[in-house]
Amino acid sequence: MIGVTGAAEGFAKGVSGGGNATPVYPTTNAELVSYLGDSSARVIILTKTFDFRGTEGTATGTGCAPWGTGSGCQTAINQNQWCTNYQPGAPNVSVSYDKAAILGTTVKSNKSLIGQGSSGVIIGKGLRIVSGASNIIIQNIKITNLNPQYVWGGDAITLDNTDLVWIDHVTTSLIGRQHIVMGNSPSNRVTISNNYFDGRTKWSATCDGYQYWNLYFTGSNDLVTFKGNYIHHTSGRAPKVGGNTLLHAVNNYFDQSSGHLFEVDSGAKILAEGNVFQNAGKMVDSTVSGQIFTSPSSGANSACSSYLGHTCQLNAYRNTTSYTGTDTNFFQYFKGKNIASADTASITQSNVPNKAGYGKI
Repeated sequence: MIGVTGAAEGFAKGVSGGGNATPVYPTTNAELVSYLGDSSARVIILTKTFDFRGTEGTATGTGCAPWGTGSGCQTAINQNQWCTNYQPGAPNVSVSYDKAAILGTTVKSNKSLIGQGSSGVIIGKGLRIVSGASNIIIQNIKITNLNPQYVWGGDAITLDNTDLVWIDHVTTSLIGRQHIVMGNSPSNRVTISNNYFDGRTKWSATCDGYQYWNLYFTGSNDLVTFKGNYIHHTSGRAPKVGGNTLLHAVNNYFDQSSGHLFEVDSGAKILAEGNVFQNAGKMVDSTVSGQIFTSPSSGANSACSSYLGHTCQLNAYRNTTSYTGTDTNFFQYFKGKNIASADTASITQSNVPNKAGYGKI
């Protein structure tokens, strides 16, 4: 595959994106939008920064302040009447935001979007993989500054009703809503690997400089391999898992959480192995209504072998409240699928912080 480094592991193994299409090098925002949204197979190489701030104007209106009006607290845009319907007692506040960030740039099937070195940066607008799209690679780019002071300010990468998507070596920071969000429809065969999710912010739903809205995996039939990612400065939803999502969380480095990481909602099927949890608050939120296996012991981990093809690796906890999840009833759903390999937590500790994110390949 032209321009792509390596190959996807796990559920999205075999994704080819734009394949061997002749690379294109957009020089304007309009060219980038056109290449991502047309019906041709594309290998799109980013060699510069694309700044969308101000390109669609600004909007003002009445939002709300569910967590108070302190300088470190996020306020919210009344998107889809969210303030009205879900925060009826919250104080009203005036909001003024950049419209470009609210809806991501359309991404259609058979695309490779690749940053060259550390030059592929998109400011002020995310990416929205449209319903029905498949065979997409997003690699070695940075997405940043999506109305970070506002809930509903914008999502970095959105996918819903998709198939064969690989998100690799991407850095996201200063995001108003989610770094990655999957909708309610199935997103089949997704691999999210080697990414750097930076939750540091001046405006937080927990008013403490730690991002609350991070990773949202709640589709009706999502298959998600989540490997080698570095997630830090979060306070919740890192990730939130539900719907009917099968999540293989392997060899990730979770660092600096002021709250909790995994939210295990109804329908969640989570296998977590070989991860490092460093100063990461609580591994799992207090309410667990789905299924989770946290690789609790060498003996229990042998149950992975017949379904994943390897014995699961122990997680490592440092100044983190661990959670013992021993549910193996969902292991049957891994059978016959492409499964990512697993290293020890000590290798995760050594490799992931230095290799995750854009500019590292």
